[in-house]
Amino acid sequence: MILHLYFARRFAAVFMMITIALFALVVLIDGVDQARKFGSLDIGWKNIMGLTLLNTPQTINLILPLIVILATVALFISFARSSEMVVTRAAGRSAMRALIAPVVVAFIIGVMAVGVLNPIVAATGKRYLQLSESYRAGGASALSISDEGLWLRQGSALGQTVIRAWRSNDDASVLYDVTFLSYAPDGGPTRRIEAASAALTDVGWLLRDAKSWPLQAGTNAEGNAQYYENLTIPSTLTLERIRESIGKPAAVSIYDLPEFILQLEQAGFSPRRHKVWLQTELARPFFLIAMVLVASAFTMRHTRFGGTGVAVLASVLLGFGLYFIRSFAQILGENGQIPVVLAAWAPPTAAILLALGLLLHAEDG
Repeated sequence: MILHLYFARRFAAVFMMITIALFALVVLIDGVDQARKFGSLDIGWKNIMGLTLLNTPQTINLILPLIVILATVALFISFARSSEMVVTRAAGRSAMRALIAPVVVAFIIGVMAVGVLNPIVAATGKRYLQLSESYRAGGASALSISDEGLWLRQGSALGQTVIRAWRSNDDASVLYDVTFLSYAPDGGPTRRIEAASAALTDVGWLLRDAKSWPLQAGTNAEGNAQYYENLTIPSTLTLERIRESIGKPAAVSIYDLPEFILQLEQAGFSPRRHKVWLQTELARPFFLIAMVLVASAFTMRHTRFGGTGVAVLASVLLGFGLYFIRSFAQILGENGQIPVVLAAWAPPTAAILLALGLLLHAEDG
């Protein structure tokens, strides 16, 4: 048990050091990128740094498997150079037993990534989108799906418009039973419109069978209401932005994802992408275990045998290959070409079996 705790402590320490180093590197690179994107808008370095810090957790979450691979490689190379692994093997510990502690730590890291880092990434990513849209357009645009239907908000310097629809088509290009509520820049309501349908086109929202009520103070809303067979309302939204807001499962916390999937189905959207993401997140701890096993399969040997650089390169390349296969399977699952469970759980299962095969082959000589 003492040896397992020692291995676990060493692995956790190496993981933290690599995470801190990559976090600083990501902040530096992303800060330059944010300055390039928003430099012409003159929003100030303080806001640029805020956007950078909001966007960094998403990048760290994305490269977490790479961090685990590098931590495993650094750990076992350190053991090999100090002959600690030789002493461990001489004491009767097999390679498989020596991996128990790193595997357990990787599993704990995966659980924390799903239970803690995922909600943080969802919150910071949503806030990043809101601020970036506000800086670009001078007004925020947002989307929300609830039991009361689909809610949109579009904004500009002329004011805000809140849009609510009971349902939509699959790609959100047409909304049904829709209500538009416009607000002046000072926050007061100016107009309410109800329509049977609203289609988003290049010129704005095209409403059919619409009724408009003015909401200015001192105005008889019903007496001045007007009917329109067709009515066009300017919009700062685009189909791409709406689909991006709906289609980014990472913007929803894993704790809220099951309810959000149900609301997507009720609103008429396809929730397959979110279902694949949910299962992929649940399988993440096992994928990190696979990364530990893959990296250790190439580095659990003494440095006197040579070829350490080749072994490190092979482990990193194999890790990238498995990550690519995982992403490819996720895309196939989102497109409906393979079942959701297969898309999420097959890559980590296959990676663990592959790594175990390599370890058993090395162990048997």
